[in-house]
Amino acid sequence: MPADPKSILEELLRRLGFDATVEQHELDGGLLLDVKADDAGRLIGRQGQTLNELQYIANRLLFQLDTSAPKITVDVGGYRTQARDALVKKALDAAEKVRRWGDIVELEPLNAFDRRIIHNALKENQGVETHSVEVEGTDKKAIILRPKH
Repeated sequence: MPADPKSILEELLRRLGFDATVEQHELDGGLLLDVKADDAGRLIGRQGQTLNELQYIANRLLFQLDTSAPKITVDVGGYRTQARDALVKKALDAAEKVRRWGDIVELEPLNAFDRRIIHNALKENQGVETHSVEVEGTDKKAIILRPKH
């Protein structure tokens, strides 16, 4: 029997002490589970860290129950949408700087989820290539944008 991502996240939130409802939406290559809760700030955490960890745990639980379960993205109050839009804008601004001046631009260290957003935003961008590089002393990587030759 396939696992139900929405029910699993609702149960996880209930066990963590949150009074929340979850809406499920189809995404390319997975599902978006949008959480509605009064204490959204606690669920999001500082710079989305709690939200990232909640998403990781929910995906691990799902995969253990059903290895064919779709990958889920957990959002709270549109936080991920706003953060994604800000990252895409930052990536496009940096790409414009690379194209205009021919400089190499390094973005701040990011987690894997955020790096994927930037790489995808710029993959069709002519004249700019992106690379992730290790940042010493952290588990994050920075993205380097450079002119494509």
